[in-house]
Amino acid sequence: MTDQAAAHQRTTHRSLPELRSAVRALAARVHLPAELRTRLAQSVSRVAESELRAGRLVTLEAAPDRAADDRELTLRLRAPSASAVENLPLPAQREADTTVWRIPLPARPPAGARPGSPVELLEEELRAAVHRAETLEADRRSLTHELDETNSGVLALYVQLEERDEQLRRAHGQMLRELEDALRPAPIKVDGLELAIHYAPAETDAPTGGDLYDWFELPDGTVHITVVDALGHGVASTRSALNVTHAVRTLTLEGHSLESIVGRTDEILLPYDRELMATVQLVRIDPVSGRVALANGSHPPPLLVSGDGSARFLEVRGRGIGYPMAGSEGLRHEQLAPDDLLVLYTDGLTESRRDPYEGERRLTAAAVRHRHRPTEEIPGALAQEMHTVILHPDDTLALTVRRSR
Repeated sequence: MTDQAAAHQRTTHRSLPELRSAVRALAARVHLPAELRTRLAQSVSRVAESELRAGRLVTLEAAPDRAADDRELTLRLRAPSASAVENLPLPAQREADTTVWRIPLPARPPAGARPGSPVELLEEELRAAVHRAETLEADRRSLTHELDETNSGVLALYVQLEERDEQLRRAHGQMLRELEDALRPAPIKVDGLELAIHYAPAETDAPTGGDLYDWFELPDGTVHITVVDALGHGVASTRSALNVTHAVRTLTLEGHSLESIVGRTDEILLPYDRELMATVQLVRIDPVSGRVALANGSHPPPLLVSGDGSARFLEVRGRGIGYPMAGSEGLRHEQLAPDDLLVLYTDGLTESRRDPYEGERRLTAAAVRHRHRPTEEIPGALAQEMHTVILHPDDTLALTVRRSR
């Protein structure tokens, strides 16, 4: 009789050790591999454990599946209160009160092969478990080595990307600085006046925004200054601001009166750009006499800080480019004494906390505090102090003029 036929049996068991021994002996007779034998014994024991610990018997029936040409072993464990069959080392199925394992049988063993004793079976299973553990450990070391090499490669690639990104940032920054320098008017040197500028865009990836300035000396020696704040941010607003400064410069050099230039600029540009909106501050300064004339189109008023520390804003009514009835409603005339400081700016300097009146008070205090610094340091110092807390980021421009002795 074949081993498969010999495996056709039914036994009753009352303890886990007894049941495990029976399963091992059965598996050995049909020549199941040691690892599969171990998993089968563990699975049967786990299912029957609750039944046996309650003092009840379990029945184990094993038979080859004739329909499968004796190449499959069917093992049935009858245990009415058996544990669930999920997550077993060897999968099983439940049929009423019976748990069923269907196990493919190996090829026929060599002639003369015989099952070992219980001790020999346990030793064989132990050797298989040790071998399996060694194989898993070797696989783990191999995977760890591969992972280390992969991580090293990824790290090297990351470093290369960081270096490349830094190169691109430097190149991009250099390009933006060159573009910003091209947009800024060249510095002017005029006897009797000290001029300085600070500009910072709201968007770090744009060289400038809608805040722009222009300064130049007229044929009679008078210095003209334009400060523009065009609606929006980035390159589109820069184009609008440039259009305004170019129009103002052209009208000024053509000899138009300072009072009319804001309105004339609106008339010239609006037919070509209906979306354009910009505030404008125009200032004319005679460096010899210190006389100042101001025109305004909806722009924040300049701040005049006297040498004695007193300060006041120079208000001029008017409406900006793109506003209804654009133009300055008149001119304001002032006198700059030696050491007086005139501060021109855009609202990004005073409205960083969304309260322009609070911003004007802080600007006044800061300008008075910094008035004794070198002129070229004052715009940056004002911006730094005003922006200690920024709740409303915006392009920022600060321009200072001091009448020297």
